[in-house]
Amino acid sequence: MEVGKPIDGASLNAPVTGVGLVPGTLGDQLEASGDRVALLVFLRHFGCIFCRETMADLRAASEADPDYPDVLFFFQGSATEGRAFLRRYWPEARAVADPELEFYERFGVRRATFLEALGPQVVLGARSRARAKGHQNGPRDGDIWRMPGIFAVCDKKVVWAHQPKHAADHPDFAAIPSFVSAAR
Repeated sequence: MEVGKPIDGASLNAPVTGVGLVPGTLGDQLEASGDRVALLVFLRHFGCIFCRETMADLRAASEADPDYPDVLFFFQGSATEGRAFLRRYWPEARAVADPELEFYERFGVRRATFLEALGPQVVLGARSRARAKGHQNGPRDGDIWRMPGIFAVCDKKVVWAHQPKHAADHPDFAAIPSFVSAAR
């Protein structure tokens, strides 16, 4: 989804299920954030070392900054699978179960090429960054070729986005509030 564009009505009105959600649609989840910016974070599969790193880094950034955007995760899998994963990484997190990858498609979170998923930058990112933080790969599940994506939403419009160049490409999570402020 492009920066500056409103989220389409079909996506806003689509019912969601998952973990820690208010009953209803994606629009209801955004309204639950009140006047805060919502950060929609599309995760890769739960076995991905970078998915685990993202969860831990976002949790730390969110806990360190009371004005951090309200984080809403999207994951491939059932609510039961999501609850088990979140219990380990961020039990209080809110997350949308998207086993059919409908929201991934609607937001333009694409599938990776071979180099984007397993290329030298990805191997280096795993070795030098994610493993250094204590993360490891787990069992593969879901679409292992699906890329991640991050979208900051205000007033149901995308105001900032990070669409990674490869699976290990992460923004500075602590700096996201300043990125969003600059974009608004």
